[in-house]
Amino acid sequence: MDLRIFTEPQQGASYDDLLRVAKTTEEAGFDAFFRSDHFLKMGGVSGLPGPTDAWITLAALARETSRIRLGTLVTAATFRHPSVLAISVAQVDQMSGGRIDFGFGAGWYADEHSAYGIPLPELKERFDRYSEQLEIITGLWETPEGRTFSHEGEYYRLENAPALPKPAQSPRPPVIIGGGGKKRTPALAARFADEFNAAFADAATATEQFQRVAAAAQAIGRNPEEIVRSAAQVVCVGRDDAEVARRAEAIGREVDELKLNGLAGTPAEVVDKIGRYREESGATRFYLQVLDLSDLDHLTLIASEIAPQLD
Repeated sequence: MDLRIFTEPQQGASYDDLLRVAKTTEEAGFDAFFRSDHFLKMGGVSGLPGPTDAWITLAALARETSRIRLGTLVTAATFRHPSVLAISVAQVDQMSGGRIDFGFGAGWYADEHSAYGIPLPELKERFDRYSEQLEIITGLWETPEGRTFSHEGEYYRLENAPALPKPAQSPRPPVIIGGGGKKRTPALAARFADEFNAAFADAATATEQFQRVAAAAQAIGRNPEEIVRSAAQVVCVGRDDAEVARRAEAIGREVDELKLNGLAGTPAEVVDKIGRYREESGATRFYLQVLDLSDLDHLTLIASEIAPQLD
């Protein structure tokens, strides 16, 4: 079972905050450090000091860490032209020595798009663009060096692109896709994904979506076992009930709600829930959404009391 730390910096975190969390993530023995890709806070937090760019952050962390994998849950297709994004991610993969996982989604948060003047097409067009972007990004990465890549689509046209730079990983960084769509999302995952992520879904819901992805893979002749099953859950762990309550209060959540919808409680409780989730769904990787980035003891507690029981 891989345990990955997943952060939401738009809720209020500087680069220095993220650097401290990433270094603690590596030192504590976690598999990876991930962050969201958002430019506007959500809910009743201040969001100060303001947003940080996902790929600028990961580029810097690539030079400050040496072991952990780095990535996004998930990069929004609406924010960047696919050719430019392919170049950025390939460069960061080189900077990290091949430690990037590329989480990629269609984009969804309307308020941040209107706040910063970023177009957010209607759902069908947005998903059509997303599909085309997946073709372009993976196509650029996978084009052999010395050859060119061209694409003639409804929304994007590339003509004889040199398809450089290449990522450090060959043929490309692992691609992570998620979402609850019942047809197009599983079909895209079957074509492009190395990992499918069920974000903030209960085990039964995640299992149904994993099964759709597996069926879509089989339909195109791909082995479903090639696609890693993963889940993302908010985490709130304490050595006792008082510590759990303190951590829940710090992120503005109720303990009972967190236990119902996330991974909350004592280490024994959380180990039990992860075990049941894994058994029901087949998930082998968990992204632990850590919302209080000042509480580094939370990470070390999880690493020392939970991770060893999941080996």
